[in-house]
Amino acid sequence: MSDSTNVTNEQKPERKKVLLSGIQPTGTFTLGNYIGAVRNWEKLQDEYDCAYFIADLHSLTVRQEPADLRKHSKEAFALLLACGIDPERSLAFIQSHVHTHAELGWILSCYTQFGELSRMTQFKDKSAQHSDNVNAGLFDYPALMAADILLYQPDYVPTGADQKQHIELTRTIVNRFNNLYGEVFRMPEPYIPEAGAKIMSLQEPTKKMSKSDENPNATISILDNPDVIMAKFKRAVTDSETEVVFREGKDGINNLMTIYSVFTGETFDQIQKDFEGKGYGDFKKAVGTVVVDALTPVREEFNRLLKDKKYLEECYKKGAETATYISNKTLSKVKKKVGLIV
Repeated sequence: MSDSTNVTNEQKPERKKVLLSGIQPTGTFTLGNYIGAVRNWEKLQDEYDCAYFIADLHSLTVRQEPADLRKHSKEAFALLLACGIDPERSLAFIQSHVHTHAELGWILSCYTQFGELSRMTQFKDKSAQHSDNVNAGLFDYPALMAADILLYQPDYVPTGADQKQHIELTRTIVNRFNNLYGEVFRMPEPYIPEAGAKIMSLQEPTKKMSKSDENPNATISILDNPDVIMAKFKRAVTDSETEVVFREGKDGINNLMTIYSVFTGETFDQIQKDFEGKGYGDFKKAVGTVVVDALTPVREEFNRLLKDKKYLEECYKKGAETATYISNKTLSKVKKKVGLIV
């Protein structure tokens, strides 16, 4: 994210729209995540002023093994870079390294109503999943999420169905705060990418592929090695027919054809012609091959980055310094507005 420079209006380029996204350091992206969002990150840097951060503070709402959390946070940061985020073009940092997040999170929690937080679907779901640890952070984390967003005055926030409620709450907070104190925060809009392919489970093709699936054969991780990827596709559920064709009732084959189409650019009709007279075994092998070819560069770059600890540390420390500088402008303005001595 760049600061404006002292140039005349004639010379000043049009401001790039700001896009911000945070990712928790839990679990590795699936093939579904990669196809639906991750593989477009590199292109987004051309169009937007991008900021990406590892939301390690949010992960504390569930008990973590300290050594594992540190390890997973570094791995998640490395994965951002391996997937195409360039720290020279985008802002990339670890949330807990930037003190402004927690500070603004507290202030905004004082401008968020109890009833609004109690209606959050994720709070209800996670409370049921972790009934022995329904902590205040779990209840109040949408206020911290609002702070994560508003500190950087973004125009857009990539939004999945499970986060839509939080963006709506953030917008409510913006309206409430700006009505009291003037135009302090830019109103963020949800970033909805063009409808992409929806990738389903390889074992239950009527369900979306998920990293939380207990069946390891159901999900492809973008860090799976080639042998594992090929084995999972060989075990993919299909049907009792033998024809590679996209139609209702052939959920397994439809899913495989979708994956193959994404990476080859072929239409379903072309795929059907290519595999006419061939069995499912040949088709599964072909799908596995194109996926291996697509994911191998990501896995290799991830492994390279993890070995280069000095470079990785330089990247997230530099990112934190820049994020602190940018976000402190917003925080200082907020503090003045609410009456704190700055």
